[in-house]
Amino acid sequence: MNTEELKIAIPAIDTRSLVDKVEMNLMDLFTKHHLKPGDVIPREVELAAAMGVSRTVIRESLNRLKTMGLIESKKHKGTVIKSPDISLILQKSMNPKILDDNTLRDVFEMRLVIEVGMSDLVVGRATEKDIQELKAIVKDEDSPSSDTLFDVDYEIKFHGKLYEMTGNETLKSFQSLLLPVFNYAYSSGLINKQFETHHYVSHKELVEILETRDPGKFRKGMRRHLENHFRRILMA
Repeated sequence: MNTEELKIAIPAIDTRSLVDKVEMNLMDLFTKHHLKPGDVIPREVELAAAMGVSRTVIRESLNRLKTMGLIESKKHKGTVIKSPDISLILQKSMNPKILDDNTLRDVFEMRLVIEVGMSDLVVGRATEKDIQELKAIVKDEDSPSSDTLFDVDYEIKFHGKLYEMTGNETLKSFQSLLLPVFNYAYSSGLINKQFETHHYVSHKELVEILETRDPGKFRKGMRRHLENHFRRILMA
């Protein structure tokens, strides 16, 4: 075997820390044994003995899992599996002062896709009270044009109401992510990007379409409402 062949044959060193390895082993253990929320996991001392590591390592690994919302401590019961609150995890992570522009841009794109896709839920679950609340939000809206820019508070108020109307708890919690996303769009200059804008569907027109109770029409209306945002993103 020559030198080049020998170099290729050398296995890579696992550089993960001991805590990383224990964390992954615990995740694997939960999955293989099909543990469900409420199921009790072994105590620290038992895990340490089984894995051959210190209780300090076990404790740090468990703390990571608690931070992720995967386990929790129950009085008189011990540590149990927990269904993670996805929205809470996202909220903790969505600090605009920490996230870079690429991540904020990704979330902005995700917001556009979600709002078009959730049209069926909005139409299917909208109550008359919801529609009246939307009408109150848009009552002072100016006539739409190709270049009108709405202020952030107004955007959040209207689109936040749509998320609420879906009845989907995870989607409803996405409202809390709207502020940093909109702020990114404005502060990054994306919202002021120069290109040939198209006439879009206004918030007021969206409410009128919603009253028809036609999910297909509302989906198309939402896509046209977001048209110029899509164009900004795709041309950036």
